[in-house]
Amino acid sequence: MNSASAAQPKNSKTASSATHASGDKRFKMLDATIKRYQYQQDALIEILHKAQELFGYLETDVLIYVAQSLKLPPSRVYGVATFYHLFSLAPSGAHSCVICTGTACYVKGAQAILTELEKSDNIRAGETTPDGQVSLLTARCLGACGIAPAVVFDGAVLGNQTAESVHEWIHHCTAESTKEG
Repeated sequence: MNSASAAQPKNSKTASSATHASGDKRFKMLDATIKRYQYQQDALIEILHKAQELFGYLETDVLIYVAQSLKLPPSRVYGVATFYHLFSLAPSGAHSCVICTGTACYVKGAQAILTELEKSDNIRAGETTPDGQVSLLTARCLGACGIAPAVVFDGAVLGNQTAESVHEWIHHCTAESTKEG
């Protein structure tokens, strides 16, 4: 037996998750997770969680890699990744701004905040500013109805927000990046 044939994997399942061509070590860590779940297709959500933890978001290359490793159609992997809101297909910003769109917040002006941000900061819900500093997200309800409209800035819940206060926070975050850069 020559050395080339000895290096070939004997298990066909292992062969399907060979090291990624980019040489990125995160793929090797993802392979360990896939192997831990024994290449089971019904472990897709857990594997996507690990992929997002490793890469920060689920880029197309990662989704295709997972699909091939689990022998699933890419459309199924993409469908699961887009169905669940906890998965992100784009990189997150350094800061997060989550605007509550629950009933109390909506009635007290959450939609006006979102509309104003679209105009003044050229950012829509689900997007990140071009400089990668701020991701703007929405939530159905934060459970902070007494301080509506509520906004979560980097994990801190603030109430009675206005379009101006949210714009000011976003401007502060983006100005901070230009000072550092």
